[in-house]
Amino acid sequence: MTDPSWWLETERLALRRFTAADLDWLAALYADPEVSRFLGGARDRAGTSELLRTRILEYYEEHPGLGVWMTVERASGAPVGFHVLNHIRAETIVQVGFALARPAWGKGYGTEMASALLRYGFAELRLPRIAAITSLENHRSQRVLLEIGLERRGERAFAHPHYAAEGPMAWFEREAADWLAERGST
Repeated sequence: MTDPSWWLETERLALRRFTAADLDWLAALYADPEVSRFLGGARDRAGTSELLRTRILEYYEEHPGLGVWMTVERASGAPVGFHVLNHIRAETIVQVGFALARPAWGKGYGTEMASALLRYGFAELRLPRIAAITSLENHRSQRVLLEIGLERRGERAFAHPHYAAEGPMAWFEREAADWLAERGST
């Protein structure tokens, strides 16, 4: 059965907006050093609360159609991570991305929902280009980005403090017309 709060669904997963009530879950995700390793490092509860307020909840209103959404298993409704289609901080570039809780690793969830988000971004929002960035050391995410049809286009560094400590990051992108021609426009 489809939950009315889900707005994008795949065979096994659905996305829903975060709410203020999701702080405990998000704080636990960011407290896990293995999960947060490629998310700028672990955050305490106050830092996660600030992120939830400014980068997630306020962002929904500021940028309709874009955001950070909780990823849930459709069968159980249990949260497994989050997926993003939002602006790289301090940039006009829209990125796709994801983070999964450890129990969800290795199940193909990152690929499944990120591919659906690309289709949504290109076909529904009519974005001309979507990018992605990840740590040079995050080979798993790089494989996912290639699997969903993005192309590796070298490395880029960003001035925003969230990225600056990372240094150059693996850079991926794809034009809508090329991705839709390759993967089908519907």
